[in-house]
Amino acid sequence: MSMIFALIIILFSAIIHEYMHGWTADYLGDPTARDAGRLTLNPLAHIDIWGSILMPALIFIGTGGGLIFGYAKPVPFNPYNFKDQKYGVAKVALAGPLANLVTALFFGLFLRFVPTLNIVMVSFLAAIVQINLVLMIFNLLPIPPLDGSKVLLPFLPYDWQISLLKFEQFGFTLVLLFVFFGFSIIMPIINFLFKLIVGI
Repeated sequence: MSMIFALIIILFSAIIHEYMHGWTADYLGDPTARDAGRLTLNPLAHIDIWGSILMPALIFIGTGGGLIFGYAKPVPFNPYNFKDQKYGVAKVALAGPLANLVTALFFGLFLRFVPTLNIVMVSFLAAIVQINLVLMIFNLLPIPPLDGSKVLLPFLPYDWQISLLKFEQFGFTLVLLFVFFGFSIIMPIINFLFKLIVGI
């Protein structure tokens, strides 16, 4: 897989992820993303130069094409507008990873049950599945500010919620450390899900 193909896939997968955050927030009563022009699949509304282009390219080159990861600009939302004040943030957070799961399932089952695809198409579809699984599993990690921490938050005792939120100031550093030193922990889960969906 070339770096250009990989960047295109990570960009659009991250856009789908962020779009669903915004759509869910809008559905729950908060129009912030819609008012900011973020309820769109237009890449120009979501591209983050570092997270969508430079970082994925550096990771791809640095790992010899073995890994690619990136993100789009986070969609803004105001949780005080939600109809569901207790679980609204968790629902919005979960929507992004679920969107990646649905994308992985759609293209993975297509790859599995359409036997006449050429090798280039097989490679491209497999990359879509794998990258979306990476985005799903990675974002579900309970590391602030990743989605997993927000999904977990309303189920924790209040003191634990405060402690978890304190880590958010170190979030970017923690995420980068995990990307470069902890990714091997989640790769077996990603590979298992890939084989389960694609049947390879």
